[in-house]
Amino acid sequence: MKKITGLMFVLFQTFSYSQTQDLAALASGQNVGMNALFDTKDNLYGYVSLYSYGKTDKKTQKFEYVLLDKNLNPVANNEFEANLLVSNYYGYVDFKGQIILRPSDFNYLQAFAKDAAMPISMVIDPKTNTVKPKVYYDYLENGTFVEINQPKSFKEERKENRAEKKDKGYNYVSSVGEIKEGGYFAIEYNDYGKYVNKNSLIKFDENKKEVWRYRYNTDGSKKIFSDLTLLEKDENRLYGILRKVNDDDKTFSLLVIDMKTGKELSNQPITGLTPETIYNIDALYSSGKQLDNDKTFDDKLVLMGRNFDKGDKGFARFILDKNNYNIDLKTLNYKPDLSNHIPKLSADGGVENGYFLQTKDVYFMSDGSVGILSEKFKPAGQYNAPKTTDLVYINTDKNFKVKDVQIFEKEKSKWVNSDYLFSQYLNEGKDVVFFFRDYKKDQETKEKKWNLFINTIIDGKFKQEIIPISEKDNFVVTPYVAKEGYILLREYNEKEKFNKVRLERLNY
Repeated sequence: MKKITGLMFVLFQTFSYSQTQDLAALASGQNVGMNALFDTKDNLYGYVSLYSYGKTDKKTQKFEYVLLDKNLNPVANNEFEANLLVSNYYGYVDFKGQIILRPSDFNYLQAFAKDAAMPISMVIDPKTNTVKPKVYYDYLENGTFVEINQPKSFKEERKENRAEKKDKGYNYVSSVGEIKEGGYFAIEYNDYGKYVNKNSLIKFDENKKEVWRYRYNTDGSKKIFSDLTLLEKDENRLYGILRKVNDDDKTFSLLVIDMKTGKELSNQPITGLTPETIYNIDALYSSGKQLDNDKTFDDKLVLMGRNFDKGDKGFARFILDKNNYNIDLKTLNYKPDLSNHIPKLSADGGVENGYFLQTKDVYFMSDGSVGILSEKFKPAGQYNAPKTTDLVYINTDKNFKVKDVQIFEKEKSKWVNSDYLFSQYLNEGKDVVFFFRDYKKDQETKEKKWNLFINTIIDGKFKQEIIPISEKDNFVVTPYVAKEGYILLREYNEKEKFNKVRLERLNY
């Protein structure tokens, strides 16, 4: 495919509006994947489609990317080379407006090769349609920056770590990243294997000169130590939860650091929830995948995690007021808060016949209310396949009290962990739409077919639309997230090299 020039990009933006696109015709390589791109405010930016051309020599292979805008117009493409360890990439937009292609699938057999190294990300500049390897930085124990263009091999890395541990008794660990507030940020610590100490947060300016350093856990040991969970930062402040552990005694505090000076602005105790709940408040997992469980507003940060009290008892909401550093903690438990809404619900989230509520997504509305989407899931046993059934939407008010619960009945699915697909906010964060699929029997033909269920919650009212998406004539139909008010459907048939995507308007 010829390069799409800047002039063509302007013409596309001015005159063209495409509702369909043939991915197979965009490049001559094999299409290995496509994903949606979102900007830093979670608005849909467009899509990136990846193509593989196979090996170019014994150590490298060639890929091509094609960028599509949110109306499916192709706006840029280019080729690049990578090592043989990576099989695919996942794209995202960074704070500079660059598109980063992060290696997402790996050839694990190649990892055992003598000179195999971790594949690096690629950086696309959409303004110039150029692509280059991402430059990484390392911060050394002697206080110097090092630019890394090619990572060391796994074998070399292990050898150096063993030698350092033997010589010093620990491994010095650091991580450096560029930040949107300007300059760089690093963390460092000494890793003794069973414990770490001498932790530091370090801020650098654009010239990589140290501006400030915040030290903690200076004398950490196996039983007495502290650790810091970073929650949020902006150009003025950094927010985190500092945990101090003395054997079985654990205390927590909200740590606020001035981003310009590194000085403590606040270090106030956090109480009212169990230690396990506070420690895990920044992470919410489903089938091993971390969910997006936080949202930043102008004046507050909202987090939602599990409420642990001798096991999972429900949900906990954490709201930080960024003006006065006050924290509002609330819980919503399976019992008694939800037991009147969900039949046979136990205190640990279990429902009927060995199923339990598995959280799939969380929605933070602009009015302070929270939506929690769960799915009834039964994990695999020694002789049983994993199964899923109904979806459950829990709607709370701004005080984290249950307003109503909607149960979406669904056929049982085997050998899958979820029939939930994705979601997006509507109307500037006031409302939401989420999508799931169901393998249902047609009332007329009595044949089972896949249907797509489109569920909107607007002004607190539920509405549902159903679209058939079952395979037809050996074509696989896959839904993707699209611009607000639309859904993207991909129709694929590898044998016929048919690979088209189209936008469909939602009815709400």
